[in-house]
Amino acid sequence: MMHYLKSLVPQWIKNIYHLFQAILANLIYGFPSKKLKVIGVTGTNGKTTTVQMIVRILEEAGKKVAMASTINFKLAEREWVNQTKYTTLSPFSTQKFIKQAVQAGCEYLVLETSSHSLHQFRVWGVAYDTAVITNVTREHLDYHKTMKKYRKAKRKLFKITAKNKGALIVNLDMENPQEFLDFDVQKIGYSTGQSALQTSGYELQAIVAQDIELGSHESRFRVGEVNFLLHMPGRYNIENALAATCVALSEGISLEDASSALEEIKGVSGRMDRVPNEKGIDIVIDYAVTPDSLEKLYFIVENMRKGEDSRVIAVLGSCGERDRGKRPLMGKIVSEHADYVIITNEDPYFEDPQRIIDEVFAGVVRGADYDYSSALSAEDIAKLEKLKKIAPKVEGENCWRVMDRREAIRKALEMAKAGDIVVVTGKGAEETMAIGDQRITWNDKQVILEELEKLK
Repeated sequence: MMHYLKSLVPQWIKNIYHLFQAILANLIYGFPSKKLKVIGVTGTNGKTTTVQMIVRILEEAGKKVAMASTINFKLAEREWVNQTKYTTLSPFSTQKFIKQAVQAGCEYLVLETSSHSLHQFRVWGVAYDTAVITNVTREHLDYHKTMKKYRKAKRKLFKITAKNKGALIVNLDMENPQEFLDFDVQKIGYSTGQSALQTSGYELQAIVAQDIELGSHESRFRVGEVNFLLHMPGRYNIENALAATCVALSEGISLEDASSALEEIKGVSGRMDRVPNEKGIDIVIDYAVTPDSLEKLYFIVENMRKGEDSRVIAVLGSCGERDRGKRPLMGKIVSEHADYVIITNEDPYFEDPQRIIDEVFAGVVRGADYDYSSALSAEDIAKLEKLKKIAPKVEGENCWRVMDRREAIRKALEMAKAGDIVVVTGKGAEETMAIGDQRITWNDKQVILEELEKLK
């Protein structure tokens, strides 16, 4: 009932409430962000990994750092898991955390900043010194309604930072990067060499990755005369590393020191996370929850195949009470890359989980037995219809709907043989599953390990 009543309150009224909370929180805690350097990281994909990379570089440079990200919190030497399922916390929780960072003697705060928190004034009063944007791709259209409004919300972080005369760091390879460059402050752009943007009119420093080598487990590239080695695959992780390197440069940290720090990172929990096993299969866990992130992930997975007999078995779902239009797109993208697809429950919140599963599944079977027109715009339907590289899958033969997530994972592991690849997406390193107003203990890696043990 409470959830239903909340849904009746217009968002602009909720935003006034959030703004009041933020003002009060800043007054109570004494505007603590003014006492350290705040680096804000926003974007659709890559925020969490970029935050972890920035923290590692700063710490290797001898800085004392606090961090708040989707997966974890850090106050100097103390670190713990983020179990809230929020990227950016409420105004009071955020200001309290910043105050604790100041009390712990931290010089820097690296704050993963969501579009929701920016639009809702939850980070009002945070004195950002640096703003980073990784990219803007389709997500949260249930809330923002249009990509234009979504991008506008992200841009608020840059307006705040520019007002503070801070540094702006922009992915030049993203769509319309110039929207985030139109400020008269220090600007650093980064690219993997795919940018078509002419940067001469924006008075910015640009760093470009060269001699890129993409492996299934690691990536190599060069910036200037400095070589970089990442123990993470994918061009998108090179983009994340470049973003973190730009932060380093803005803080007077050398390319050599940034490279050394990044090389020490062995991976980020829940992001291309490998699960060791005795079955001889590759098991990958990834947070990927958008069409763009799934496309990038499965490009890597395709290159992991060990021959013609190597099969890809996918397990995925979609979050409830979020952008419905992306669901069949996600299902279709995975269907194009995986030999077998299992659609399952993820975080339904108060939405009917069967409807969510059906809408993702519609993309897998190309809508053969499901009318997805109510969930998709005409533009989305056109996109979906263009994705016809292979024949649609057939339920019961190479794709299934399995409500219980543990059962879905078990099915994938039972099907897999040596040389196969099992990919489980949507949860990453999360510790809970949201069902209604309950938070059920859940961790994909732990469940996989438990089911592998049963198969011995």
